[in-house]
Amino acid sequence: MDFGEAVQAGFRNYVKFSGRASVPELGYWVLFIIIGGMVAAIIDAILGTPLGKIFGLITFLPNISVVVRRLHDVDRSGWWYLLIVIPLVGIIVLIVWCIRQPTPGDNRFGPEPTRTRR
Repeated sequence: MDFGEAVQAGFRNYVKFSGRASVPELGYWVLFIIIGGMVAAIIDAILGTPLGKIFGLITFLPNISVVVRRLHDVDRSGWWYLLIVIPLVGIIVLIVWCIRQPTPGDNRFGPEPTRTRR
């Protein structure tokens, strides 16, 4: 999966909390969020627009769904995403889980993401 496919998948599955997301899908999505947020912040600073807030609202649900599907890929329930409310420790645990190797083959959340694309 390349950058464009990952961004399209993020928006196409913006409220799909079932299934699995691969490491590249999450990685490229995070890169898109970082670049988009920086561009929006620069435009906000120059023009005084609320573009950053709009970008945040537009990407709020897709962000959650990509991470939940990534947690499914390592055979964790999406409810583990709620660890994000624990300062520092929660985000570190989520990052470690999200960069882990996926569960090989099918798991209880569905088929391997790379196999579904073939």
